[in-house]
Amino acid sequence: MSVRRPEPVQVVKQRRDAALSALVHGVPYINFLGIEFERRGDELTALLPFDDKLIGNPLLPALHGGVTAAFLEVTAIIGLSWSLIWEEMESGALDPLTLTPETLPRLPKTIDFTVDYLRSGLPRDAYARARVNRSGRRYASVHVEAWQDNRARLYAQATGHFLMPPRHG
Repeated sequence: MSVRRPEPVQVVKQRRDAALSALVHGVPYINFLGIEFERRGDELTALLPFDDKLIGNPLLPALHGGVTAAFLEVTAIIGLSWSLIWEEMESGALDPLTLTPETLPRLPKTIDFTVDYLRSGLPRDAYARARVNRSGRRYASVHVEAWQDNRARLYAQATGHFLMPPRHG
């Protein structure tokens, strides 16, 4: 009886990174805003690199509130989707190497999304993390926090409720 050797860590990492890339780059608006995601295991941190087009008030200057809201909502949706894809990848139900924007599982749909603007977003990079509070078959609740220079000094936070897409198998 032969024992199956575990895959090399680089192969596993490449497969996970490919799945995340397909998920993020399958949404044109995410690409327009320039939002990227860093992965550490199953934890994601969103990055909104500063760009002049993101300024809403040039007199301050401050990030546009709509950009901040979109950044938080994208972080929530990708974070929620990643948690679902992660489970399916790790169980073997989903092969991340076959994922393309066309074959990705459908994204959750926003039911409502409430943003708290805590201070002006400065003209610099912003970061965000989503925490899934509840994820059931039909509904999910997600909290997101965004910061710039100091993780403890949030500039915005949000809570959203999402309609879950049908699951595989």
